[in-house]
Amino acid sequence: MQCEGQTMSKLFAVRQVVALATLFFFLTYGRAHDEPHITQAEFDKLLQLLHPTKQEPWQAVPWKLSILEAQAQAAKEKKPVFMLVRSGHPLGCV
Repeated sequence: MQCEGQTMSKLFAVRQVVALATLFFFLTYGRAHDEPHITQAEFDKLLQLLHPTKQEPWQAVPWKLSILEAQAQAAKEKKPVFMLVRSGHPLGCV
């Protein structure tokens, strides 16, 4: 299966949804049947903890997808280019 490229913000949102769904499933179905389920107040508190209140620092970085565009901007501003290079797809898709 081949995956389409996704932006870092989409990956971050997917991770939040997966974490929230896993936590909700565990808190709802991971207890013994005689214990009460998670309340709406508990769910709202957990949801608030999972959502960042401020913008994440990495989202403020002006990421470029084109190395040529990044190099041209870096030369113009006299700044270095930082490249994030990995072997393989971050989601494990090939």
